[in-house]
Amino acid sequence: MLTYKAMYKDVEGGVYAEVLDFPGTISFGKDLSEARRNLGDALVDMAETNLLLGESLPAPDASKSDSEADIEEPIHLLLTAASRVLQVAEAAVP
Repeated sequence: MLTYKAMYKDVEGGVYAEVLDFPGTISFGKDLSEARRNLGDALVDMAETNLLLGESLPAPDASKSDSEADIEEPIHLLLTAASRVLQVAEAAVP
């Protein structure tokens, strides 16, 4: 499990969310609860993309901070092994 640092900021229309030490991992929600869920999904998606592209994951950096954040807190990344299944149309099967 890797522990990154999340930030949340109240903005017009909802809550902006970002993982400060995993570049490009951002999301939004209508409230803090939804923003947290969406950011968790975004973090998993970004990590899986990095790994599929053969790229390493950024090292967590607890010192990262955003002076404009309303909330900063840990966000945990736990990846598990999963099978990717390719569906083949029945007509294509000999």
